[in-house]
Amino acid sequence: MSELTVLFVGDLCGKPGRQAASYIIRELRRERDIDYVIANVENAAGGFGVTPEMSAKIFSYGVDLQTSGNHIWDRVQILDYLKETPKLLRPGNYPHGAPGSGVYIDEVNGAKIAVMNLMGRTYMAATDCPFRTADRELRKIHTETNVVILDFHAEATSEKQAMAFHLDGKISALVGTHTHVPTADESISRNGTAYITDVGMTGPHDSIIGMDKGPSLGRFMTGMPKRFATATDDVRLNGVLLQIDAETGKALTIERIRKDFDLGEYQSGTNDEEV
Repeated sequence: MSELTVLFVGDLCGKPGRQAASYIIRELRRERDIDYVIANVENAAGGFGVTPEMSAKIFSYGVDLQTSGNHIWDRVQILDYLKETPKLLRPGNYPHGAPGSGVYIDEVNGAKIAVMNLMGRTYMAATDCPFRTADRELRKIHTETNVVILDFHAEATSEKQAMAFHLDGKISALVGTHTHVPTADESISRNGTAYITDVGMTGPHDSIIGMDKGPSLGRFMTGMPKRFATATDDVRLNGVLLQIDAETGKALTIERIRKDFDLGEYQSGTNDEEV
C-alpha cells in the first residue's frame, strides 16, 4: 500500500453526536475509500466521559480506534474497560499508574499506523510533560512505523502550535481536539506533518460547545454551578481527512470535513445508536 486515507472525527458529544457518527462514518468510508477511522469519544456520554457500552457501539459504526482527553475518567466504569480495550486511548502523559495506554500501533492493509493521544497542560489538569512524553514514545514507535497520528487534546492554541513545531517531520499529523470549535488553519509543513489547531466536535452546534445554552449562560452570568445537559439542534459531524505516504509517513493532503446531520433525513436507513 503506497498511501493511507485516514479520517479523524472530532469529539463526539452526547447522543446527537453518537447518532450522527452512527450514520455518517460508514457513508464516508464508502464515498471516500477510507482505510482507517479515528474518533475522539471523551464526551460521548452526555458530554462527560464514555461508558463501555457506548465505546463498544461506536466501534461498530466503522471506527477503528478511539481517543479521549480530560473527561475520560468521568464514568468510573470505564477504568476496567480501558485495561481491556487497547484501541480506546487515554492521554499518554497521565502519571504512571493510570489505567490504559496513550499509544496503539495497528495494521491496515499491510501497513502499520500508530495513533498517539496526549493532553496539554495550559489551563488543564496537571499531567506529565506532553513534549517529553511524545519524544519518549516516538523513539519506540519509529522502530515499527513512520505513520504517526497525534490527537493533542489541549486548550491553548499556542501549546498546540508549539507541539506541532516540536514534532515537525517526526509525525504524520497533529490533530487538535478539546475546544469543540473547528479552526480553519489546516496545513502541511515542508517536512510533511499535517496540522489543524482544532478539528471541532460532532454534535449539536446550536449550543455552547455542545451543552444547552441556558445553564451555560447562567453559570457565566452568576458564577453559580449549573446542571448541564447536551443540546439537540443543528447537529454536525466535523473531522479531517488525511492522505499519508505509507512508507515515509509524510502527509500528502489534509481536508476539513463537515457533514450536517438531520435525523429525519436518515430515518429510512439503519440506525444502530440505541444507547
